[in-house]
Parts: sequence; C-alpha cells; structure tokens
Amino acid sequence: MHNLNKRLLAQQIQAWLQEDVGAGDVTSLSTIPVASKSTGIIHVKQDGILAGISIAEAVFAEVDPKLQFKAEVMDGTPVTKGTIIATVTGSTRSILIGERLALNLLQRLSGIATKTHAFTAVVADLPVRLVDTRKTTPGLRLLEKYAVRVGGGHNHRFGLYDAVMIKDNHIKGAGSITAAVQAAREAIPHTMKIEVEVEDFMQLEEALQVGADIIMLDNMPPAQMKEAVAVIKSRAPHIIVEGSGSVSPQTIRVMAETGVDIISIGQLTYSVAALDISLDLNARKESTFA
Repeated sequence: MHNLNKRLLAQQIQAWLQEDVGAGDVTSLSTIPVASKSTGIIHVKQDGILAGISIAEAVFAEVDPKLQFKAEVMDGTPVTKGTIIATVTGSTRSILIGERLALNLLQRLSGIATKTHAFTAVVADLPVRLVDTRKTTPGLRLLEKYAVRVGGGHNHRFGLYDAVMIKDNHIKGAGSITAAVQAAREAIPHTMKIEVEVEDFMQLEEALQVGADIIMLDNMPPAQMKEAVAVIKSRAPHIIVEGSGSVSPQTIRVMAETGVDIISIGQLTYSVAALDISLDLNARKESTFA
C-alpha cells in the first residue's frame, strides 16, 4: 500500500463503515436471502489513473473476511472507460454493504491521482517536484496524500507537527520574519527544517539573512519569481526554493521554468472531480461496460 499506515487505515475503515451501516443494511437484510452468493464486477466509466484498489480490498475484508477480492489492475495504472479493475465474490449481502464505501474511496483517490498525473505530465522533462498541501478532506489526509504519490506527485509536510512553515500570519504574530525564525530555531530539534513564505524582495532578503532552510515564493509573477530564484541560488544554493500560488495546468510550466525546486498545488486534493467507477453484480466479465 505504498507506505500507508495499515493500522490507522483499518481504524478509519471501521469508523466509516459504522457511519454508513450503523445497526445494519436494512435493505439488503430484508431483500437478499442470507445464502445468496454473487460476484461484483468493479469497472471504470471514464479514463484516468487508478488509485485505491488495495484500500477497496481492505474495506471488503473488514466487512466480511470470507469475501474473495481479486484486483485486475494495480494502483498507478492508466485505465480507460470499460476497464474491469477488480472482482469481489461471496455473500451478496456483504458485497452490497461494502460497495459504497469502497467505491467512494476508489473514486475520490483515483480522481486525485488522475489530476496529479495531468499536472506532472506538463513538467515531466523539467527538474521540479510537484507537492500537495494540507488542503485535504478532514479524515482523508492519509489516503489523499497517498493518491498524490500514486499520480506521480510528492507530499509536502503531513501536518502541523513535522515541519516549521512560517507564513504571513505567523510573521504578523511574531512581529517579523527574523523574530519568527529565531524563535523557531530555539524551539525545534536540529533535524527539523524551517520554511519561510515570502511575497516580495524585502521579505526575501530578510529570509536569506536569518538563514531559512526553505523559501516559498508565494503568488509572484513569473518574471519576479525567476529573479528571486536567481538571487537565492547565487547567494545560498543550498536553500530549497518552492513556488506557490494560483497554479493550473496552463501556468505550471511557466512557474517550473523559473527554476524553483518545488511547486506546491492545493487543488491536487481540494478541488478534484471523482473518477466514475461502478460495481455491477453478476455481470458478464467479458463485457466492456462501454
């Protein structure tokens, strides 16, 4: 599962199932005979990049360990409309209980992987790394950041606890970039880096003088960003430079060509269309679902 925390994932799946199933699936329990067996064919209804197949398997396993799940396609694979990505066989009731949660996760994560792949494809020939942000769905950060990796992107900090990121409100609260960086340096372990967000050359100069480890150039026009990168690399080539702000598939290449090392993109996770994926019971497996 590409470094997913399996124990945390299992806890989340249990909570999500409780939210959906509650005391029981009254429709399936009242209409489907207890001995009924079926095979669910999971297939995609539009082109994209698959993400979450092992997570869907974990959902069905949590519902009923006797269900037999067979993945036909692995995460990270480009899929086209009609592709069968998995089958699940066993109790009809159990399949229907797990269906919606499994599909919800597959659709959401595949949508993120698809969008991430679209961004990375534009700059694949350039030495830049695309990263996500903390603009994730509450409760889904673990999986949404996983989907970014599946789509060819990388992860920024996971939460507030694993890196110092001094932004405009921190600067206002501390009084200055210098005060914020110096206070952070005294409080954190030597193994932790400090990133500072700057919006103009005055702030950039202060961040350089106080010794930031990473500098984020936020919402700068391309020409200004390129000049800022040149200043940083000439004076402190060890500093990692991040570009951010209003990034789209149409603008990302221009930003990448400024020479930044990293581009952070919030919309990889916060404004994503789910990939359309369905489950059909007892369908002919040779069907293309076109």
